[in-house]
Amino acid sequence: MHRLRSVLSRQQVVHARPDVTVQEVAVQMTRAHIGAIPILEGDRIIGIFSERDLMTRVVVAGRNPRTTLVSEVMTTEVETASLEEHVDFCVEKMKRVGCRHLPVLVDGKILGVVSMRDLLRDELAEQDHEIRSLRAYLHQTPL
Repeated sequence: MHRLRSVLSRQQVVHARPDVTVQEVAVQMTRAHIGAIPILEGDRIIGIFSERDLMTRVVVAGRNPRTTLVSEVMTTEVETASLEEHVDFCVEKMKRVGCRHLPVLVDGKILGVVSMRDLLRDELAEQDHEIRSLRAYLHQTPL
């Protein structure tokens, strides 16, 4: 059973300030190929803005992304994780709160963001390794 430490690669954390527009943040997310972006004030996380926020709080609500500040439409109750949490615990946490991205914090500072896809990919890799090990054991062949 892996911990987040094994899933989270050293990455440059893409983030935004609360005083930028939704349009600017959407462009930033598109360029970085990410589905959610932490909103930081200094080095403290104050929210997260996701594709779901864009759809429900901007597009469907009829707000103008060029004039709406991301701080007006971001999710402010952010579920986070630590490096030592188990992957399966984080998957359950995401299911419970209905999110697909978890900012990972160390000493209150953001280290990265893991997505449900990252966690499921790790789980599949672990299961694949277990299956190969079991087959090798059953057939007495080396890995």
